[in-house]
Amino acid sequence: MEASQTYHIYNHANGSENLFREEDNYHFFLHQYNKHLADVVDTYAYCLMPNHFHFLIRVKASEELKDLTLQSETFPKFRTLEKLESAQYPQFVSKQFSNLFSSYTQAFNKKYDRKGSLFMKNFNRKPIESIEQWQETFLYIHLNPIKHKYYKKIEEWKWSSWHAYKHLDSPSLLARSKAITYFDNLENLLYCSDEKMHKIMNMNLE
Repeated sequence: MEASQTYHIYNHANGSENLFREEDNYHFFLHQYNKHLADVVDTYAYCLMPNHFHFLIRVKASEELKDLTLQSETFPKFRTLEKLESAQYPQFVSKQFSNLFSSYTQAFNKKYDRKGSLFMKNFNRKPIESIEQWQETFLYIHLNPIKHKYYKKIEEWKWSSWHAYKHLDSPSLLARSKAITYFDNLENLLYCSDEKMHKIMNMNLE
């Protein structure tokens, strides 16, 4: 995963299980996400569904990554280094996602007395190459509960970043200001979302 590159990150439960069985699972996953990735990526959008998830993120710039001081629990291979070298960025960022999935799986398995992998082995990372693709991905992520027919209104699904955009006065770790600029302003973001939502709902009715 390259520095300064934006990605659509998504993954699915391994098999027919759910990734999230109860509210505490969602809270813990987001806590672990912030722990392992808040200093490594800018997060624009996310949606956690019972058996899969989506994130729209941008890997931080080289200047930011090279100043990361590695903690012992972060990346054992580089414990003796004080700073990252540019050639190590892709492996480091990917490893941080792996650390997230591993830590969550271990806690999940312990809580529910299960064994084995929880996530699909290789998480998907799709580069975002245009503003149009960025906009479509942002809307797709937030409208995922509508697509899967969980709810008819985007704000009814609790486990997405949509609420942070509806309530800009609330604290958030999301890169909201930058995300809004991709739609020019918040009003246009909300308008595009409504238009897309109606299209998806009409498709669901067909």
